[in-house]
Amino acid sequence: MMAGFIRDILTTLSYDSGRTGPDQQAAITRLDDRLTSFTDNAAHARTPLLLRAADCAVWDGNPRDQPALNAESCRSLIESIATEGGNRIPALVRLNPSDADLPYQLLVGSRRRFAINWLNHNGRPELRLSALIVDMSDEEAFRLADIENRERADICELDRARSYQGAVDRFYGGVQSRMAEALGLSNSQLSRLLALAQLPQEVVDAFATRAELKVRYSELLTPLLRRPQQRAEMIAEAKRIGAEQQSLAAQGERMIPSATVLARLREAVAPRPRDEAREMPIMLAGDRIGRVRAGKSGGLAVDLQIADDADLDGLLAGLRTALLAARS
Repeated sequence: MMAGFIRDILTTLSYDSGRTGPDQQAAITRLDDRLTSFTDNAAHARTPLLLRAADCAVWDGNPRDQPALNAESCRSLIESIATEGGNRIPALVRLNPSDADLPYQLLVGSRRRFAINWLNHNGRPELRLSALIVDMSDEEAFRLADIENRERADICELDRARSYQGAVDRFYGGVQSRMAEALGLSNSQLSRLLALAQLPQEVVDAFATRAELKVRYSELLTPLLRRPQQRAEMIAEAKRIGAEQQSLAAQGERMIPSATVLARLREAVAPRPRDEAREMPIMLAGDRIGRVRAGKSGGLAVDLQIADDADLDGLLAGLRTALLAARS
């Protein structure tokens, strides 16, 4: 009965899972409703079990970035579970095939598990995770988790893309068209997501947060990374930006906006006339305040536009970064 129920969900939502916006959110709502009604319907002999959250290992095929789960991001769910005395929508688990110390493997419901585990350690030790134990293959679990998580605001495009990158070989023999059909995506949609997952880590680290790196950015950057020389130049610029981001974060300053990062990465590999001097921006608190130009002779010219009350330490740090880059 349970296997038929799960397969019915996958069949019902397979078309909707390829959509976005209200249609996709409606598909997610139907999934939640199906899980709830399944447990509430007395005609079904199967009822959810109450498990210790700490007894559930999270399946490694789940697309959610588990380290990013915290009390702040799950605050509304924690409050809801504390008020209701448990999770209304059951999680999905299976018997753990790989770890005898943790009897269950969680397939769907990472946030619910986190919230209950947090409450267990913060004054509500009696709470348990309501969960259905299912017999489900890895590929079926991946599709169901994808349907549930595709439009969740706290799963960024990069995490989803990296989940897909691992799944195409793990579940679909490296054949993108098979995966696209199984997930209700077009081949072009899947290709764009996989391209995002394949961006160099240095480029990812240049952005203030993982959530800022979008599929549309990878569409602009990926073609520029195909030539070895351009790839090296972009990675070098990405490292410089990443260092600036870390410095700004350490000082509590506003980090470089994603649009500026994208522009600088593209500018780093833009073709230049042979007689054009190399130019590097001077940045202060994420804003461009000047430039350093290096000519063939090796001389440097500095142009600055700063306010009277500008942070001199930050200014000197940005100037030093630009000078070193221009001389490299």
